[in-house]
Amino acid sequence: SAASDVYKRQGLINLVGASNWELGRFSEARDYAKSNNKQPFTALSNNFSLNEMTKSQTAERKGISNNPSEDHMNSLKALCENVLQVVRDHYGKVVSISSGYRSPELCVSIGSSVNSQHAKGQAADFEIFGVSNADLCKWISENCDFDQMILEYHTVGEPNSGWVHVSYRSDGENRKQILRAYRNESKKTCYESYDPS
Repeated sequence: SAASDVYKRQGLINLVGASNWELGRFSEARDYAKSNNKQPFTALSNNFSLNEMTKSQTAERKGISNNPSEDHMNSLKALCENVLQVVRDHYGKVVSISSGYRSPELCVSIGSSVNSQHAKGQAADFEIFGVSNADLCKWISENCDFDQMILEYHTVGEPNSGWVHVSYRSDGENRKQILRAYRNESKKTCYESYDPS
């Protein structure tokens, strides 16, 4: 809206959110804002915002920019629409994102690869309070298209241990690769194929 654009220019707000619109209405508002040189809404799907997909305490603490390009935003939108929103709709619970988009500088700062799918806007790490991460992996493997899913640092018998990493490629080249990440005796991260069934 015109008012939000004024507040953005004055530095009083950074992002604009909305609550009860259908996804089509968000698209109409975004298109209007773009065609009228206004700040668009930043909803990626009905329940996921750009803010939560780019939030990083490390970036904030170190003053690192974690702003995605338009291509990265399109990848994040595809990830939200094809995986995260599907999960949210099925479970009817908040999907807590611990890591989404990471700028190259943020990747370097946390020891991640600048070539990771997080740096392309294609991946997110998340969990759902009260849902076993192993069960979450199983459901996603049976019900969603994805490129790679990793059950990270999950301990059998501790359902809320670890988290789920999932990526989605909007080019249709999704591998449906499923891995498990764990630390070996030397505390080195290792990956192995994982069957969630």
